[in-house]
Amino acid sequence: MNKTELITAIAADINLQKAVVESVLESAARVIAAHLAGADPHTDAEVALPGLGKLKTTTRAARTGRNPQTGAEIQIPERVAVKFAAGKALDEAINPGQ
Repeated sequence: MNKTELITAIAADINLQKAVVESVLESAARVIAAHLAGADPHTDAEVALPGLGKLKTTTRAARTGRNPQTGAEIQIPERVAVKFAAGKALDEAINPGQ
């Protein structure tokens, strides 16, 4: 499902104009990104998405990798990544009866 399909489905589900739904989704994305980006990189931050799960930051340690074209070693720096952890309601909706 792409962004347009999501907006259309939500607008139909709650009987709102597509422009309003699009504004809300874009605002939610900005607020979530700002919260996760503004958190201390050495402390995991999270955003709960009711009915879906949580977005959590995690720090990936620096490591040595290889350039696949040349085989040369390269240093990959530490970075903060975002992971999604599905909530119970989403898991049960996808896997009913388990």
